[in-house]
Amino acid sequence: MGGMDGSKYRTHHDRSTNDSMYERAEGAGIMGLRFSVLSSGSTGNATVVTNEETKVLVDAGFSAKKIDELLQERGMCGSDLDAIVVTHEHADHIKGLGAVARKFDLPIYANEKTWAELDRQIGEIAESNRRVLDTGGLLEIGTMQIESFGISHDAAEPVGYCFHEGEQKLSLATDLGYMSGKVKEKIKDSDVLVLESNHDIEMLRMGKYPWNIKRRILSDVGHLSNEAAGEGLIDILSSKTKRVYLAHLSRDHNMMDLARLTVGNILEGQRITEEQVKLMDTYFDRPTAWDRLDQD
Repeated sequence: MGGMDGSKYRTHHDRSTNDSMYERAEGAGIMGLRFSVLSSGSTGNATVVTNEETKVLVDAGFSAKKIDELLQERGMCGSDLDAIVVTHEHADHIKGLGAVARKFDLPIYANEKTWAELDRQIGEIAESNRRVLDTGGLLEIGTMQIESFGISHDAAEPVGYCFHEGEQKLSLATDLGYMSGKVKEKIKDSDVLVLESNHDIEMLRMGKYPWNIKRRILSDVGHLSNEAAGEGLIDILSSKTKRVYLAHLSRDHNMMDLARLTVGNILEGQRITEEQVKLMDTYFDRPTAWDRLDQD
C-alpha cells in the first residue's frame, strides 16, 4: 500500500473545527480499530494501528529489517503499511525511520520542529513523503482519523496520538514527564490506552545511572513513573475504557510485574477493579497480540 495516491490523506489543523469528520453512521460495516505494540522500551519502540483498509506505523525505533520481522509476527509486512506517524526524534523511536520510509515508499508525518531534527538523522526522504502534521492537528487516512496532542518531554516538540474510527478511540501516550490537564483531556474516554509506566522511583534512585540522568528521568520533561501512571489514570478512566497497556518500561529500573502491581494497587484504592479495567503487558522483545477495540 506504500506510496498510495495523496487523495487518501487529508490533514486538518484543529479537530474542533472538523467534528463532523468524527461522525459515522451506525452499522456502516467498518471493522474498527485494532493494534499491536510491536516493541516498547528504551531499546526501541514501534506500534502498528490498522482498520479494514488502512495500516499506520507509529514510530520506527528499529532497523527496517527488524520492523519487517516484527510485523511478520503479526501477519503483516512493511509493504502493507500506508504511513508512519512520529512522536519525537529520539533514537529509540526513529532508528529505522528513514530506511523504512525509503524501502516501502511511505509518507512520514511529523510536526515542523520534529522534522527539523529528523532531517539531521534519517537521511534523504522523497519530498512527496515529507508530510507535516501540526501538533493538535488531525490526519485522515481513509476512514481512520489520527489526532496529535502535545506532551512534556525533552524533545523538540513531542506528541502523543489518538486514533479514531467511528466511536472507537485508541490513545498512545509515552515519553512524558508528567500527565498535564491537557493530556488527560485528550486521552480520557479511550476504549484502550497505551500509557507509559517507565520506572519505579526507588529502583531508579538506587540504580546505577549518574545523578544527572536520574534527575532528567524524574523531571517534568522525563518519563512517567509507575506511581504517576496510576495516579493519572484515576482522572481519565471511564466506563468506556476496557484496557490499559503499560508501556516504555525501563529494563534497569522497572519490572512488568511491579508496574502492574503498583498501578493496580493505586486503582484498587479508588475502587477501580481489574474486572472494570484490565492492565496489559508490553514487551521489549516481541509484539503484543492483536487487540481489537470492538472486543471486550
